[in-house]
Amino acid sequence: MAKPDDRSDNAEKIKTAIINTQDNINETNDYLAEHAQEISGQEVHNLQHKNAKRERAIEGMREEYEDEK
Repeated sequence: MAKPDDRSDNAEKIKTAIINTQDNINETNDYLAEHAQEISGQEVHNLQHKNAKRERAIEGMREEYEDEK
């Protein structure tokens, strides 16, 4: 027998994911601020690109969060 689909805590899980993703963005920005001169231009680009993807993901998660509230 299949488990019932319990989505009662979806909003809280999405909120946690948003917070964690924003923390990762902040950590990456801090790292770049401290070490950008020490790492390759390609690595800087890769980290900036990853943060841009994280920002887009947060936008989607915020929309999903609003739907779940």
